[in-house]
Amino acid sequence: MNTDDINFAYKVRHALNDNLDNLPASTADRLASARKLAVSRKKAHAPVKVSQRVLAGNIGSFFSFSSLGRAGVVIPLLALVAGLAGVYQYEEEKHIAEIAELDAAVLSDELPLTAYLDHGFNAYLAQRGQ
Repeated sequence: MNTDDINFAYKVRHALNDNLDNLPASTADRLASARKLAVSRKKAHAPVKVSQRVLAGNIGSFFSFSSLGRAGVVIPLLALVAGLAGVYQYEEEKHIAEIAELDAAVLSDELPLTAYLDHGFNAYLAQRGQ
């Protein structure tokens, strides 16, 4: 049952309670018999809620036990996002360290930079590395 349904039921109950003294006896008897019939048709496993306090707007649903259910979804989602951010940061640092190591090796080598631009030299390095 959503908040709108609960608010509507509350308004109907309030209107009936306000005008209870003005209702004819026959109407009150029909309402009582309809209630008894509805309770007798209720499924055995479905609980009957006698009354429920509802705050105006969404404040009542925010501070209910369903907010614990929302926290059960939000907390793992936040942990997942934090974990993904940590993995991304770690991979970025690893990539930067690899580039820095390659730059240091190139700068400390005695070969001119133009040798690294030669495709044949790259093939030679690939074969030598295997």
